[in-house]
Amino acid sequence: MKPYLYAMGAVLCWASLPAATGSGLDGLSVPELLFFSFVPAALYLTAQEMVISKRAAIPWPSPRMAALGLVGIFGYHAVYYLALDHAPLVEGAILTTTWSFWIVVFSSVLAKRRLSMPVLAVALAGLLGAGLVVSGGRSLQFDPRYLPGYALALCCGLIWSGFSVALSRLRPTGDYMPAFTVLAAACSTAVYAAGAPQGLPPAGALLSALYLGLVPLGLSFTLWNRAVTTGNMTVIGYLSYLTPPLAVLLAALARGAAVTPHAVVGMAVILVAAFVGRRIA
Repeated sequence: MKPYLYAMGAVLCWASLPAATGSGLDGLSVPELLFFSFVPAALYLTAQEMVISKRAAIPWPSPRMAALGLVGIFGYHAVYYLALDHAPLVEGAILTTTWSFWIVVFSSVLAKRRLSMPVLAVALAGLLGAGLVVSGGRSLQFDPRYLPGYALALCCGLIWSGFSVALSRLRPTGDYMPAFTVLAAACSTAVYAAGAPQGLPPAGALLSALYLGLVPLGLSFTLWNRAVTTGNMTVIGYLSYLTPPLAVLLAALARGAAVTPHAVVGMAVILVAAFVGRRIA
C-alpha cells in the first residue's frame, strides 16, 4: 500500500504545478520564475541526496546524459512557464499533457522501426483532443492571441515525451535528477543575471516560486522514485492518469479559471488515447 501512497503524493505534487505556476507568473517574469524555483529545487535535491548517500557529492552524469537532462528538465520547464504565460491557464495545462500519447508513439516507433496503424490512430486521436481544447469546439477557429502559448504547450508534450523515452533507452546507472536540477539551476541563474534583475519581486510571487521548487520540482521526484522502486508499475502508471484532471481542478479552484465542456472532453480524449495506446503498442 505504501508505494501507492508515494505515487499519489507525487501525483498531487505535479497536479499543483499549473496553479502554482500561474500564481508565480502574477508577479514574476519567466526568467525570474525559473531562477527562484530551480535554485531551491537544486539545493533541496542535492542536500537530500547527500544525506541519503552519506557522501559530500551527488552522482554526476556523462556529458551526453547531462545534455539530455538539461533539455528535459530545464528545457521543459522553461517552455512550460512560457506557455502558461501566453495561454489561458486551464487550456495550456491540458495541452502539456499530450506527452502521455507521444510517449506511446515514440516508444512504438523506436521499438518496431515503423509507425503501425493502431499507434497512428492513437496519435491522431490525441491531436483531435488537443484541437478540441484549443478551439473550444468552434470548428478549430483558434484565438490568435493565444496561438503562441498553445504552440509552446504542445511543444512541452514533445519535449517531455522525448526526454522520457530517451532516458529509458539510455538506462542511466544512477539517480541523476539532482545533477539535472543543478544544471537547470545554473542555466536559470545565467538567464536571470542576463536580464539585469532589479530588487526582489513581491513576496507572494516568491512564495509561489519557492513552492514550485520544493514541491513539484523537488519532493515529487523523491516520492515518485520511492513509488516506482517498490510498487507495481502497472498500478502506478494508472494512478499517473489522475494528474491532468487534478491539475485542471486545482487550477480552476485556485485561480478561478473557467473549465469549458470542450476542454474537459479534449482532455478525456488525450488520456483515453494514451491509455489505449499503452495497451496496443
